Amino acid sequence: MTIDDLSVVDSRVVGFKQTKLAIESGKAEIVYVAKDAEKHISDPILQLCENRGIKLYFVDSMAVLGKSCGIQVRAATAAIIKN
Repeated sequence: MTIDDLSVVDSRVVGFKQTKLAIESGKAEIVYVAKDAEKHISDPILQLCENRGIKLYFVDSMAVLGKSCGIQVRAATAAIIKN
């Protein structure tokens, strides 16, 4: 899957809190993190993904990630949710 998949999937979450909840509840299938996200946001997500074996992809910027999610603001993290 690529970042383009974020714009077409039915089940996704956007933002740190929602992504973290999706990972912790076992619902996240793939997680995306913006390279320019602040470390206090990206590091906990990276650790959770590593601990739980979740696929993780880096995106060039928060602006690109937000646009790929179909929102008008920047996003630090996003996740595709399992069906």
